[in-house]
Amino acid sequence: MPHHDIQPLSLLSTGTVPATEPWTLLPYRDAPYFDTANLLSHWPQLHAGQGLQPPVPGPLAEGWALYHSGEFERAAAMGLRHGREGLALANQATAIYANYLEPREAVRQALFRQVVERATAQVAAEPDNCQALYWQAYALGRYSQGISVARALAQGLGTKVKGALERVIELQPHHADAHIALAAFHAEVIDKVGMLVGRMTYGVRAETAIELFGRGLQLNPHSASALMEYARGLLMLEGDSRMAEATRLYEKAAALEPADARERLDVELARAGLSD
Repeated sequence: MPHHDIQPLSLLSTGTVPATEPWTLLPYRDAPYFDTANLLSHWPQLHAGQGLQPPVPGPLAEGWALYHSGEFERAAAMGLRHGREGLALANQATAIYANYLEPREAVRQALFRQVVERATAQVAAEPDNCQALYWQAYALGRYSQGISVARALAQGLGTKVKGALERVIELQPHHADAHIALAAFHAEVIDKVGMLVGRMTYGVRAETAIELFGRGLQLNPHSASALMEYARGLLMLEGDSRMAEATRLYEKAAALEPADARERLDVELARAGLSD
């Protein structure tokens, strides 16, 4: 990817995160709880979408247990204390918290910028680090939705998201979450700029989106977020003619037994979507 692709990050500099404001707590008492003893035995299920290797027992494993239990602020802080080895935890905890729980839009966007900046610096030092590439793309994608997809595309941020996700899939073909995220990118760009402009300007295609969604769900069929992204993608690409299938996908997501706190949030989103 050309070096100039990182320049739009200078546009992510406005807004601050109040240093003393605590993060919003997980609102559900029935979310699964993890400690270092049960974390590692559940690790393959918890990270089925990413294929991340488990941490060695110790403080970093404690941080991952906090994350999966919904203690996102403490998990992010613990990840940052562990330097390069803790960045995957810090970035994941920050991005997931910002996406699901942060009520203040300015703070939410600032948190996404933090993740983008940390991950971009890590990618510069470790170009083949799939976790850094994925969380860079995830946070940049969510940030782009916050400023409007059309504006983000005009700033060149879409090229960065697409390139990072394609690189993850090239390096780690079984990274289910990257397949789903790239599929959603194709669908959203087509929804915003149209099929012809999307194909010619951004290299996105409806058939590619459907293939990527299918592959992502094949790799990780019990992901509530993937099921909902596929449902939204179908509606963006094909409209109300796919409403019955989208509803079925939401029903499947809503019926899942959450594997961790993030999935508890996903299941609640699926239930809310069905009630709308």
